[in-house]
Formats: sequence, C-alpha cells, structure tokens
Amino acid sequence: MRIQSSTTDEAVLQELGQRLATARLAANLSQAGLAEQAGLSKRTIERLESGEVATQLSSLVRVCRVLGLLERLDLLIAAPTASPMAQIKRQAQPRLRASGARGAVAATKKKWTWAETIPGKP
Repeated sequence: MRIQSSTTDEAVLQELGQRLATARLAANLSQAGLAEQAGLSKRTIERLESGEVATQLSSLVRVCRVLGLLERLDLLIAAPTASPMAQIKRQAQPRLRASGARGAVAATKKKWTWAETIPGKP
C-alpha cells in the first residue's frame, strides 16, 4: 500500500507496522531477538508491528537502527533547503582575497585631530 495524505492515521500505522515486520523477517530476527538488540520489550515490538499508537517514536528509531533502516527515516521529513535566492547568492563570484585585519590598518595611520581640519592653521 502506498501511504498518501488521504490515508487514515490507523492505516498508516498498520502499514508501517507491516513493513517493520517484513524487514524483521528479512533480517531473520524473531520479535524477541529484535527486542533484545533494540533494548526494548517484546510487547513494544508487538505494538509497533500491529500499528498500536501506544508506542514511542524513540522505540521506532531503535528498531529501525537494528534493522538497518535508520537512513531511510531521512526520507520521512526532508531536510530544509536554502531558498532559491540564498542559493543564487552562494553562487556569486568566489572571494579572491581575504579581508585584512581592520585594527592593523588603523594602527599605522596618523591620528586625526581638529587642528588639522581648520583652514589656514598650521
């Protein structure tokens, strides 16, 4: 089944549970074996696979880690990307020179005083 926006919450949880069960069986693990490796109870694995809502998201992460599915969670919610304008700004001309230290330039110049700006005064 394909999970779509029109799919009910219960159906989504049941589908995810079935997919976890399939992945567990493909890894040749029993529910008890998976629970032990994930540091969870067998009942928690049963709840996840049946689609019960009483499980925590951290349990799902642990199970996915053991089954080698953790990287797929990255597809669940895509990482934020830069706006098109931000991407264009990044593509601007690359810097060719580093800016110097501002304090070093100021230290070499002669200090300005009011007497220097009055016309006709030495």
